[in-house]
Amino acid sequence: MHRLLPGFIVATVLAAGVAALPARAQGGPDTLAKIKAAKQINVAFSGDSLPFSYVEKDNQPAGYSIELCRKVIAHLGRTVGVPDLKVNWLVGTVTERMQMVASGKADLDCANTTATQTRMRTVDFSGLIFVEAGGFLVAANSPIQKVADMDGKRIGVIAGTTTERRLEQALKEVPVTAKVTRLKDGNEGVAMLESGSLDAFASDKIKLIGLSSQAKDPSKLALLAEDLSFEPLAFAVPRGDPNFRLEVNTALTRIYVGGEIDPIFRKWFAAFGRPSALLAAVFVLNAVPE
Repeated sequence: MHRLLPGFIVATVLAAGVAALPARAQGGPDTLAKIKAAKQINVAFSGDSLPFSYVEKDNQPAGYSIELCRKVIAHLGRTVGVPDLKVNWLVGTVTERMQMVASGKADLDCANTTATQTRMRTVDFSGLIFVEAGGFLVAANSPIQKVADMDGKRIGVIAGTTTERRLEQALKEVPVTAKVTRLKDGNEGVAMLESGSLDAFASDKIKLIGLSSQAKDPSKLALLAEDLSFEPLAFAVPRGDPNFRLEVNTALTRIYVGGEIDPIFRKWFAAFGRPSALLAAVFVLNAVPE
């Protein structure tokens, strides 16, 4: 795979410039000072979002987002003068993770979280780390091909996700009357789909592919071609702490510009081919210049 960031593209984008981030708001959190004093960082992540963020057999987090996150954490450690920062990994659903960051229980969220205006009322976000689309997983022998085929069907979706809101909108737009079941996590969705208690399971498409690969018989599940939503993914950070957000973005910029993104992408997404033009543009446009 060719490098994701051709030199002339990077030079053009960096020359255009990006507005400087404001100083930390008076009375806002000082996450860097907190991390320095504790010599540790608390990081929220998803345990069921392969290949972005999941728990391996040794109970350690792994995935594309986790690898990016480890590099960000290493940069933060150097920034605060504690290169051997202890990392406390906190697994949770997207709703739980947003609450962790908003309350200060977690300093950073590294998963497959969609940046939305609603979530920005309680947390801030880094530059984008990926762009994804929502979709549906169904039984391989299912007659369902699109949302319009789901009238009277049972659809599962993880509660508190952007997919949940977009699913509600899509069903009204068609219109389709379906029974929507709110789920705790992706594993529950696949299990219910396998048992026949769901006709379709809605989530991020790549997450659905990862979940189906871990199913009892992956050949019995199929991903619909129709896209349900657009999902810009980013790391959630404490709201009102631009100094911390700046350091997170600085680390991501170095990963994108320095080429470290290439082997990370190949490791987790080689089966999907080269990054799309949109994703390559995301890496370029989220490289914040010095």
